[in-house]
Amino acid sequence: MTTEWEGKSRGTVLGYRIFIFFIRNLGVRAAYSLLYFVAFYFCFFAGKSTKAIFYYLNRRLGYSKLKSVLNIYRSYFKFGQTIIDKAAISSGLKDKFTYEFDGVENIVKLLDEGKGGILISAHVGNFEIAEFFLEEIDSRSQINLVTTDAEHQNIKEYLESVTTRSNIKFILIQEDLSHIFQINGALSNGELVCFTGDRFFEGTKYLSEELMGKEAKFPAGPFLLASRLKVPVVFVYVMKETSKHYHLYARTVKVKHRDARDLLVKYTKSVEWILGKYPLQWFNYFDFWGENKTKQ
Repeated sequence: MTTEWEGKSRGTVLGYRIFIFFIRNLGVRAAYSLLYFVAFYFCFFAGKSTKAIFYYLNRRLGYSKLKSVLNIYRSYFKFGQTIIDKAAISSGLKDKFTYEFDGVENIVKLLDEGKGGILISAHVGNFEIAEFFLEEIDSRSQINLVTTDAEHQNIKEYLESVTTRSNIKFILIQEDLSHIFQINGALSNGELVCFTGDRFFEGTKYLSEELMGKEAKFPAGPFLLASRLKVPVVFVYVMKETSKHYHLYARTVKVKHRDARDLLVKYTKSVEWILGKYPLQWFNYFDFWGENKTKQ
């Protein structure tokens, strides 16, 4: 069984077309109704994902086996809602949702200083709608998302054709490390550069640290760069609270120069803190802790 993230998310263009049709013609709640069937399907036919989320619920959160099984369904349902919400907000239905800002003054401060800043998030909640929060706060908040090009290209192209084109700039990770020059360029322009710190590719450099009581691997790049570039660092999460309400958290981090491990420790504590508030919004549906690998 594959124990590391394979660099792409599950889904088809047809699935997205159906959701977009429901959102535009029947509303967001009608699109949610589809999730009752979709979440049920994934519980039984996405074996690797289901096994991974059961481990998280049972072994890392300490839920009973029965509670873990019941919450597998709730986890898939919540994840589906975040996908629908992203499509709805991108389609011009932003005013159908309410937003709460917690610590956003930390991001505004970065913009005021004009030195740029690094945002580090995780695959929890719905960070992909953060740009809509930040646009409302300050029009200067240009985000550059450092990512791979491994997502399904046909899904990306379809979403771009039916939704408002995102203002996020993408910096693709390159084997020759040329993306580092793009990151430096964005920071020198006073822009924000965002990383997700919780997924790495097998064969790339990583750091190990404990998360929720068990050691896991994290991509070294975000923490090495953030600890060396001498720019402010903020941990940012956008969490779903009710069907139509989101809460953005932004916390400034005190970074020790050239101490990537110290930054990683602070990051894992931060992720544990946010999961303590929103335990069902952990959306890493793979063997994150390498549990199956250790049994081989």
